[in-house]
Amino acid sequence: MLLELDNVSLLYGRIQALHGISLTVDEGEVVALIGANGAGKTTTMRAISGLRPIHGGAIRFNGEDISRLRSDLRVVRGIGQSPEGRGLFPGMTVRENLEMGAYTRRDVAGIREDMERVLNLFPRLRERIKQPGGTLSGGEQQMVAVGRALMTRPKLLLLDEPSMGLAPMLIQQIFSIITEINQQGTTILLVEQNAQQALSRAHRAYVLETGRIVKTGSGADLLHDPAVAEAYLGVA
Repeated sequence: MLLELDNVSLLYGRIQALHGISLTVDEGEVVALIGANGAGKTTTMRAISGLRPIHGGAIRFNGEDISRLRSDLRVVRGIGQSPEGRGLFPGMTVRENLEMGAYTRRDVAGIREDMERVLNLFPRLRERIKQPGGTLSGGEQQMVAVGRALMTRPKLLLLDEPSMGLAPMLIQQIFSIITEINQQGTTILLVEQNAQQALSRAHRAYVLETGRIVKTGSGADLLHDPAVAEAYLGVA
Protein backbone atom coordinates (compact mmCIF):
# COMPACT_ATOMS: atom_id res chain seq x y z
CA MET A 1 0.00 0.00 0.00
CA LEU A 2 1.49 3.34 -1.05
CA LEU A 3 -0.93 5.77 0.61
CA GLU A 4 -3.38 5.29 3.47
CA LEU A 5 -5.72 7.82 5.06
CA ASP A 6 -7.00 6.40 8.33
CA ASN A 7 -10.03 8.14 9.84
CA VAL A 8 -8.75 11.60 8.86
CA SER A 9 -10.64 14.66 10.10
CA LEU A 10 -9.89 18.28 9.22
CA LEU A 11 -11.30 21.62 10.36
CA TYR A 12 -11.51 25.03 8.74
CA GLY A 13 -11.90 27.18 11.84
CA ARG A 14 -14.95 25.73 13.55
CA ILE A 15 -16.26 24.04 10.42
CA GLN A 16 -15.44 20.37 10.02
CA ALA A 17 -14.52 19.78 6.39
CA LEU A 18 -13.54 16.09 6.59
CA HIS A 19 -15.34 13.58 8.81
CA GLY A 20 -13.19 10.51 9.34
CA ILE A 21 -11.99 9.92 5.77
CA SER A 22 -10.39 6.51 5.17
CA LEU A 23 -8.98 5.54 1.78
CA THR A 24 -6.04 3.71 0.24
CA VAL A 25 -4.00 3.95 -2.93
CA ASP A 26 -1.91 0.97 -4.01
CA GLU A 27 1.25 1.30 -6.05
CA GLY A 28 0.53 1.48 -9.79
CA GLU A 29 -3.14 2.47 -9.42
CA VAL A 30 -5.19 5.37 -10.66
CA VAL A 31 -7.65 6.19 -7.88
CA ALA A 32 -10.32 8.84 -8.39
CA LEU A 33 -12.16 11.05 -5.90
CA ILE A 34 -15.45 12.37 -7.25
CA GLY A 35 -18.15 14.48 -5.70
CA ALA A 36 -19.98 17.79 -5.94
CA ASN A 37 -18.45 21.19 -5.22
CA GLY A 38 -17.76 21.50 -1.50
CA ALA A 39 -17.67 17.75 -0.94
CA GLY A 40 -14.11 17.87 0.42
CA LYS A 41 -12.10 16.64 -2.57
CA THR A 42 -9.54 19.45 -2.71
CA THR A 43 -9.38 19.52 1.10
CA THR A 44 -8.44 15.83 1.04
CA MET A 45 -5.65 16.57 -1.44
CA ARG A 46 -4.36 19.44 0.70
CA ALA A 47 -4.33 17.18 3.73
CA ILE A 48 -2.25 14.60 1.84
CA SER A 49 0.22 17.18 0.54
CA GLY A 50 0.50 18.86 3.95
CA LEU A 51 -0.97 22.20 2.92
CA ARG A 52 -3.70 21.84 5.58
CA PRO A 53 -3.04 20.25 9.00
CA ILE A 54 -5.31 17.39 10.00
CA HIS A 55 -7.07 17.32 13.36
CA GLY A 56 -7.56 13.59 13.75
CA GLY A 57 -6.57 10.28 12.25
CA ALA A 58 -3.38 9.47 10.36
CA ILE A 59 -1.84 9.73 6.91
CA ARG A 60 0.69 7.05 6.02
CA PHE A 61 2.85 7.09 2.90
CA ASN A 62 5.05 4.18 1.90
CA GLY A 63 4.68 2.80 5.41
CA GLU A 64 5.66 6.05 7.18
CA ASP A 65 3.29 8.20 9.24
CA ILE A 66 3.53 11.62 7.59
CA SER A 67 0.61 13.21 9.44
CA ARG A 68 2.82 15.93 10.97
CA LEU A 69 5.49 16.09 8.27
CA ARG A 70 6.10 19.44 6.57
CA SER A 71 4.73 19.76 3.04
CA ASP A 72 8.17 20.26 1.43
CA LEU A 73 9.42 17.06 3.05
CA ARG A 74 6.42 15.20 1.65
CA VAL A 75 7.60 16.26 -1.81
CA VAL A 76 11.03 14.83 -0.99
CA ARG A 77 9.34 11.58 0.12
CA GLY A 78 7.66 11.33 -3.29
CA ILE A 79 4.31 13.17 -3.26
CA GLY A 80 3.93 15.60 -6.18
CA GLN A 81 0.85 17.72 -6.78
CA SER A 82 -0.72 19.56 -9.70
CA PRO A 83 -3.07 21.88 -7.78
CA GLU A 84 -6.54 23.12 -8.57
CA GLY A 85 -6.16 26.36 -10.53
CA ARG A 86 -2.70 25.32 -11.82
CA GLY A 87 -0.73 27.82 -9.70
CA LEU A 88 1.84 28.79 -12.33
CA PHE A 89 4.35 31.60 -11.92
CA PRO A 90 3.00 33.85 -14.70
CA GLY A 91 6.16 35.91 -15.25
CA MET A 92 8.43 32.87 -15.48
CA THR A 93 8.98 30.92 -18.68
CA VAL A 94 7.65 27.43 -19.28
CA ARG A 95 11.15 26.02 -18.65
CA GLU A 96 11.50 27.96 -15.39
CA ASN A 97 8.06 26.82 -14.20
CA LEU A 98 8.99 23.20 -14.91
CA GLU A 99 12.37 23.60 -13.19
CA MET A 100 10.57 24.81 -10.05
CA GLY A 101 9.18 21.30 -9.73
CA ALA A 102 12.73 20.02 -9.22
CA TYR A 103 13.72 22.54 -6.53
CA THR A 104 14.26 19.81 -3.91
CA ARG A 105 16.49 17.73 -6.22
CA ARG A 106 20.24 17.79 -6.83
CA ASP A 107 20.53 15.00 -9.44
CA VAL A 108 21.33 17.11 -12.51
CA ALA A 109 21.26 14.20 -14.96
CA GLY A 110 17.93 12.97 -13.58
CA ILE A 111 16.41 16.45 -13.80
CA ARG A 112 17.50 16.71 -17.43
CA GLU A 113 16.00 13.28 -18.12
CA ASP A 114 12.69 14.22 -16.51
CA MET A 115 12.55 17.51 -18.40
CA GLU A 116 12.86 15.57 -21.64
CA ARG A 117 10.15 13.16 -20.48
CA VAL A 118 7.76 16.06 -19.77
CA LEU A 119 8.46 17.68 -23.15
CA ASN A 120 7.85 14.36 -24.88
CA LEU A 121 4.54 13.96 -23.06
CA PHE A 122 3.57 17.56 -23.90
CA PRO A 123 5.16 18.48 -27.27
CA ARG A 124 3.31 21.81 -27.20
CA LEU A 125 5.45 22.87 -24.24
CA ARG A 126 8.64 22.29 -26.21
CA GLU A 127 7.35 24.87 -28.69
CA ARG A 128 6.51 27.28 -25.85
CA ILE A 129 9.59 26.60 -23.71
CA LYS A 130 10.73 30.27 -23.57
CA GLN A 131 7.24 31.75 -23.33
CA PRO A 132 6.00 33.24 -20.02
CA GLY A 133 3.53 30.95 -18.26
CA GLY A 134 0.96 33.72 -17.93
CA THR A 135 0.65 34.05 -21.73
CA LEU A 136 -0.27 30.39 -22.33
CA SER A 137 -3.75 29.09 -23.07
CA GLY A 138 -5.65 27.28 -20.32
CA GLY A 139 -4.79 23.89 -21.76
CA GLU A 140 -1.11 24.75 -22.05
CA GLN A 141 -1.05 26.02 -18.47
CA GLN A 142 -2.56 22.73 -17.32
CA MET A 143 0.18 20.87 -19.18
CA VAL A 144 2.81 22.95 -17.36
CA ALA A 145 1.16 22.28 -13.99
CA VAL A 146 1.16 18.51 -14.55
CA GLY A 147 4.68 18.64 -15.98
CA ARG A 148 5.96 20.61 -12.99
CA ALA A 149 4.53 17.98 -10.64
CA LEU A 150 6.25 15.25 -12.69
CA MET A 151 9.55 17.11 -12.28
CA THR A 152 9.44 16.17 -8.58
CA ARG A 153 9.79 12.55 -9.81
CA PRO A 154 6.79 11.52 -7.66
CA LYS A 155 5.94 8.08 -6.40
CA LEU A 156 2.40 9.46 -6.04
CA LEU A 157 1.02 12.16 -8.36
CA LEU A 158 -1.89 14.19 -6.99
CA LEU A 159 -3.99 15.72 -9.79
CA ASP A 160 -6.62 18.22 -8.65
CA GLU A 161 -9.22 19.05 -11.33
CA PRO A 162 -6.91 18.71 -14.37
CA SER A 163 -9.77 19.24 -16.86
CA MET A 164 -11.21 22.38 -15.24
CA GLY A 165 -12.04 25.05 -17.80
CA LEU A 166 -10.75 23.09 -20.79
CA ALA A 167 -12.45 22.48 -24.15
CA PRO A 168 -13.72 18.93 -24.73
CA MET A 169 -10.92 18.07 -27.18
CA LEU A 170 -8.27 19.17 -24.68
CA ILE A 171 -9.99 17.25 -21.88
CA GLN A 172 -9.65 14.06 -23.91
CA GLN A 173 -6.00 14.85 -24.59
CA ILE A 174 -5.19 15.54 -20.93
CA PHE A 175 -6.83 12.30 -19.78
CA SER A 176 -5.03 10.30 -22.45
CA ILE A 177 -1.74 11.69 -21.12
CA ILE A 178 -2.79 10.88 -17.54
CA THR A 179 -3.30 7.27 -18.61
CA GLU A 180 0.11 7.29 -20.30
CA ILE A 181 1.80 8.68 -17.16
CA ASN A 182 0.25 5.86 -15.14
CA GLN A 183 1.33 3.26 -17.69
CA GLN A 184 4.88 4.61 -17.37
CA GLY A 185 4.77 3.62 -13.70
CA THR A 186 3.45 6.63 -11.74
CA THR A 187 0.67 6.07 -9.20
CA ILE A 188 -2.09 8.70 -9.44
CA LEU A 189 -4.73 10.07 -7.09
CA LEU A 190 -7.16 12.09 -9.20
CA VAL A 191 -9.75 14.64 -8.09
CA GLU A 192 -12.09 15.42 -10.94
CA GLN A 193 -15.59 16.79 -11.52
CA ASN A 194 -15.71 15.17 -14.94
CA ALA A 195 -16.84 11.89 -13.39
CA GLN A 196 -17.25 10.17 -16.75
CA GLN A 197 -13.60 10.62 -17.65
CA ALA A 198 -12.33 9.99 -14.12
CA LEU A 199 -14.23 6.73 -13.60
CA SER A 200 -13.42 5.43 -17.07
CA ARG A 201 -9.68 5.85 -16.32
CA ALA A 202 -9.60 4.84 -12.65
CA HIS A 203 -8.87 1.40 -11.25
CA ARG A 204 -10.83 2.34 -8.12
CA ALA A 205 -12.79 5.36 -6.96
CA TYR A 206 -14.34 6.99 -3.91
CA VAL A 207 -17.44 9.20 -3.81
CA LEU A 208 -17.33 12.10 -1.34
CA GLU A 209 -20.35 13.94 0.04
CA THR A 210 -20.00 16.74 2.61
CA GLY A 211 -16.66 15.46 3.86
CA ARG A 212 -17.63 11.81 4.08
CA ILE A 213 -16.95 8.84 1.82
CA VAL A 214 -20.35 7.44 0.90
CA LYS A 215 -19.44 4.93 -1.78
CA THR A 216 -16.39 3.12 -3.13
CA GLY A 217 -15.70 0.54 -5.80
CA SER A 218 -13.93 -0.05 -9.07
CA GLY A 219 -14.09 2.74 -11.63
CA ALA A 220 -16.15 0.53 -13.94
CA ASP A 221 -18.63 -0.43 -11.21
CA LEU A 222 -19.22 3.17 -10.14
CA LEU A 223 -19.49 4.29 -13.76
CA HIS A 224 -22.49 1.96 -14.11
CA ASP A 225 -23.94 2.56 -10.64
CA PRO A 226 -27.42 4.13 -11.12
CA ALA A 227 -27.08 6.46 -8.11
CA VAL A 228 -23.67 7.70 -9.25
CA ALA A 229 -24.90 8.07 -12.83
CA GLU A 230 -27.85 10.19 -11.73
CA ALA A 231 -25.85 12.35 -9.32
CA TYR A 232 -22.62 12.89 -11.26
CA LEU A 233 -23.04 11.74 -14.87
CA GLY A 234 -26.29 13.53 -15.67
CA VAL A 235 -28.13 10.27 -16.33
CA ALA A 236 -31.65 10.00 -14.96
